[in-house]
Amino acid sequence: MNIEGFRRRTIGYVALLIGFIAVAGMQRETTAAGRSVRIRLGTLAPKGSSSYRHLQEMGEAWRNIPSGGAALTIYPDGTMGGEADMVRRMRIGQLQAGLLTTVGLAEIEPAVAGLQYMPMVFKSLDEVDYVSEKLRPMLEKRMEEKGFIVLFWGDVGWVRFFSKEPVLRPDDLRKSKLFVWSGNANAVSIFKSAGFNPVPLETVDILPNLQTGLITAVPLPPFIALATQVDGPAPHMLDLNWAPLVGALVLSKETWDNTPLASREAITQAATEAGKKVKADNRKESSEAVEAMKKRGLKVQSVTPDVEAEWRSAVDTVYPSIRGRIVPEDIFDKVLSLLKEYRDSGAGAR
Repeated sequence: MNIEGFRRRTIGYVALLIGFIAVAGMQRETTAAGRSVRIRLGTLAPKGSSSYRHLQEMGEAWRNIPSGGAALTIYPDGTMGGEADMVRRMRIGQLQAGLLTTVGLAEIEPAVAGLQYMPMVFKSLDEVDYVSEKLRPMLEKRMEEKGFIVLFWGDVGWVRFFSKEPVLRPDDLRKSKLFVWSGNANAVSIFKSAGFNPVPLETVDILPNLQTGLITAVPLPPFIALATQVDGPAPHMLDLNWAPLVGALVLSKETWDNTPLASREAITQAATEAGKKVKADNRKESSEAVEAMKKRGLKVQSVTPDVEAEWRSAVDTVYPSIRGRIVPEDIFDKVLSLLKEYRDSGAGAR
C-alpha cells in the first residue's frame, strides 16, 4: 500500500471512531434524560433578576421530568438582539423560545397590542388581570395559528416616564426626545401627530443614549429602570400609570410538536408556576424600586386630579389613530367593552 492510501484509510478509521464516540455520547444523554428537547430562550430580562432566576428554576424542573422534558439555555440581557430579532430567530430555528413583552408579541400577533398600547385605558392592575384573562383564549389561539405556543402570561406593573428634566404635563413631555421601541413605524407616526418627538431605538440602547442626550425621556417600569440604572441620567419620574408592560413566554410550535407527549403537561405546569412567580415579583419589585431610587436621588412628580385629567384629554385625541393602526379594531373595541363590563360589576380597584 502506498503512503497516500495508508494516510486516507487512517483518516477514515479516525473519523469513524469519532462518529462512534459521538453517537455513544448522544445515546447516553438520551438514555439519561429520555427524549429531551433542547430549548434556547432569549429575553431582555437582566441576568440575576427575579425573572431570570424563575426561568432557571423552570429550566431545572424541565430537565428533571422523568419522561424526557427539556434542556433549557437562557440568553438574557438582549444578547440575542431586540425582541423583533428574537422573533425572527425563533422563526428560523436559532431560538426556540422567548420571554417577550408586547413589543415582540405584537410582531407575531397584533391583537396582543390591546393589552398595552392603549395608554391610560386601564385604571388598576385588577382591570389588567380581568381583561387579560378574558382575552387569553382568543390570543393564544391566534398565536398558535401563527406558529407559537404561549406557556404563560404576565406583566411588570405600570410603565412610568423617567426623564432628564422634570415632566408633569403633556406639554413637558412634548419638549423631550422620547424613546420608543424601534420597529413600530405606526407608534412613531402617532406620537409625532400628537406633537411628541419620538426617537426609535432598541432597549439596550436606552442607557447610553440617555447619557449622550439622543433621548431625554423614556417610558419604563420602575424595577427595569432601577436594574438598568436609568435613574442616573434620568433622575425624574412622573407618577402616572401610563400603561402596563405585558409579556409572555412563548415557544415555537415546531418545538412543541417535537416535545414528547408524556412531557408536555409537566412542562406546562412548571411554566405556569414560573409565570405566577415572575408576575408577582415584578409587580412587587416595581413598587420597591421607586423607594430604592428615591434613596439614590430620584425625584418623583406627583399627579393631581387636574393634571391626570389633562393627560387623559391628551390620550383621548390619539385613540382614533391607535384603533386600527396599532391595535386591531375588534380588539380595541373588545378591551373597552370588557372594561365597561368589569366596572359595571362594581369590582374594586387597586
